[in-house]
Amino acid sequence: MSKERIREIVERRTSADGFVETGVEGVQLFRLTTPLHCAPAVYEPCVVAIVSGSKEAIVDSQRYRYDQQKYFCCTLSMPVEAGAPEASPKNPLLGVYLSLNTRVLTELTIAMGSVSDGRRGRQVGSQPPGLALASWDENFTDALLRLLELEGKQEETSVLGEGRLRELYYAILKGEAGVSLRHAFGVGNEVGRAIHHLSSRLSEVVTIEELAARAGMSRAVFHRKFKQATAMSPIQFVKSMRLNKAAMRIAQGMTVNEAAQEVGYQSSSQFSRDFKKRYGQSPKIWSQSNPGAVGGLVLEK
Repeated sequence: MSKERIREIVERRTSADGFVETGVEGVQLFRLTTPLHCAPAVYEPCVVAIVSGSKEAIVDSQRYRYDQQKYFCCTLSMPVEAGAPEASPKNPLLGVYLSLNTRVLTELTIAMGSVSDGRRGRQVGSQPPGLALASWDENFTDALLRLLELEGKQEETSVLGEGRLRELYYAILKGEAGVSLRHAFGVGNEVGRAIHHLSSRLSEVVTIEELAARAGMSRAVFHRKFKQATAMSPIQFVKSMRLNKAAMRIAQGMTVNEAAQEVGYQSSSQFSRDFKKRYGQSPKIWSQSNPGAVGGLVLEK
């Protein structure tokens, strides 16, 4: 019943394709009624709950499909390919997008750790993946409904919105994706900080030795933990982030040379070779056959 009520709210408040603000910072509703084939995107930390249809994200050949049974949790900046190929007017993609607030999640994670003496969710020597699927359990469903029932009413949203969002975050932390979240936003997340540093400096030369040193790890340990979190080596991650960012810019109308330079390529020919190896076409041909193709239309913010 709660999930049906959530769908009713999302369906009523999204009359056209695109995003609708809820009045609570970082919380949006969305609708998509045309197929969106998998295309390059960069996901930022978020949780996405689908109430109609399904969506896909692909990372290093691993496919994540989420719908009314599983919600999606991304705890790190991640290069992916994503889409909603089954979306249609008769079967629209409807859902809720939560842009994760680092400050709030860190406060909650530390508070939960202090109560449990830091034992909850600890995995010695293991780095949880940056992408996870979690079941729509009762706590998550009820907390999401309570948040959406504010319906954007100004006074209620202003007074109650932040508290109900914290309640939803707590439900997510207690759910199946909780380990990944607690690791990403808790104390000692060296890999997460390294990824943030890396993602904000894609046009610069950053060495693995520098990243490992910033994380306080040996190169070998850093490489292992990085791959556990992202399913990619640091070098693969950098290249994927650069190529996905460039593909998105090209799809949005930027020239190939401009896009290559923006993500740190000094050589256009090297960029074209890497692009063709990843996507099977030269940047120019790809842009002509994929006009406006941005796989993150529903997630990349």
